[in-house]
Amino acid sequence: MDNYKGTIKYIGEIAKDTYKMGIISDLKQIKAGQFVSVLCPNKTLRRPFSASGFENGILSILFKLRGEGTEYLKNLKYGNNIDFLAPLGNGFDIKNKKSLLIGAGIGIAPMLFLKNELNKRNIENYLISGFKEVGEIVKGSDETIVGGSVLDNIENLIEKFKPEIIYSCGPSIVLKLVSELGIKKSIETQVALERVMACSIGVCRGCVIKLIKNNELTNASVCKDGPVFKGDEVVW
Repeated sequence: MDNYKGTIKYIGEIAKDTYKMGIISDLKQIKAGQFVSVLCPNKTLRRPFSASGFENGILSILFKLRGEGTEYLKNLKYGNNIDFLAPLGNGFDIKNKKSLLIGAGIGIAPMLFLKNELNKRNIENYLISGFKEVGEIVKGSDETIVGGSVLDNIENLIEKFKPEIIYSCGPSIVLKLVSELGIKKSIETQVALERVMACSIGVCRGCVIKLIKNNELTNASVCKDGPVFKGDEVVW
């Protein structure tokens, strides 16, 4: 993890209250599932955002308007400077297996990054995403569900697509159900948890969750030990 001074390459609204930003910096690498923590002037805490892509030296992030930090980012322009820490956390452990990707809401961000990485490796994959309304749809999925739950037809999709691994990001209820379904169907799952993070580096312990590993209960920080975990190890 290093501190970078980047420059805004592009920024724009791509869906209702959802923005995409491209940043040029000296960052050399970042994995799908990892995140960055952005400095917002006059704010005590940095704001964490999943990487949604990294191509030709340009880091992209997606963010949804939720408060003063994202309001600050929204008003940045081409050529403005930005201060961020990266890469943070642990990303997806990409396997050479037929992959089902599930993204809910802004959880689509790391899924788009992961899909691109799988495509580069010629790994067969299918991305399904869910949004509350049409205006919130972020493009890039193979299938999009509007309203209801993205999981409503997942069992049918599993029977049809026959994935060997499932990757997912979204609200806890979605990830819990994905993990339970993986256990039921004997399919490996990797889930990227969404949590409020204060320090983003595992110091404050404000994002601690419980895991079961080797039949033992243990604590883990989402920001440092995750945000990606094996779905069947998380205590929901």
